[in-house]
Amino acid sequence: MTFTYPKNEKLKSQKQIDLLFSEGKSVSKYPLRLVFAPVELEKDEKIKFGVSVSKKYFKKAVDRNYYKRLLRECYRLNKKILLDNFDKPYAMMFFYQSKEAMTFAEMNEKTIQLFEKFIKEIQS
Repeated sequence: MTFTYPKNEKLKSQKQIDLLFSEGKSVSKYPLRLVFAPVELEKDEKIKFGVSVSKKYFKKAVDRNYYKRLLRECYRLNKKILLDNFDKPYAMMFFYQSKEAMTFAEMNEKTIQLFEKFIKEIQS
């Protein structure tokens, strides 16, 4: 499997983002939160994924961009956990919700735990 985050996996559609916030469910593993909803996608697409870091927690754009990069990297390295465990397509948004700084290793560990929690949620 290739560890990529191609353009067709990026969540950009305003309709899908609105759907996530109106009808989506959520799982958390502090300080990360994953909001998800099943959606209709192209036949070869299984996932649409976006990341967000709030201005409430990090005032400087430099800091927000740094944490968004870390979130994207964690997703890119661990998306196999998601893709191997569901059959219908999902739109997802990944949030960092804390003022405390985290190292990449800590964030990666939390991401794996969060993805496993998500898998349990959709299988139950």
